[in-house]
Amino acid sequence: MKLLFVKTGDMVMVTTGKDKGKIGKVLQTFPKLKRVVVEGVNVTKRHLKSRRKEEAGQVIEFPMPIHVSNVRRTETNA
Repeated sequence: MKLLFVKTGDMVMVTTGKDKGKIGKVLQTFPKLKRVVVEGVNVTKRHLKSRRKEEAGQVIEFPMPIHVSNVRRTETNA
């Protein structure tokens, strides 16, 4: 199995897709799936039901993984 060229904490730029040109920090890596989670990229909304009747439901936004071939490491590690 080949290792990924990015690690958690690296700054990367998205090269293709709807978020092309965005720069963010790698939050998670999935080497077997060849996917990475980048902060602020590929953000998805999930609707959660309330657990109790008196509570309201929620809409949570979180980043989904993208394929590692769609990112490029940048030298700006700020």
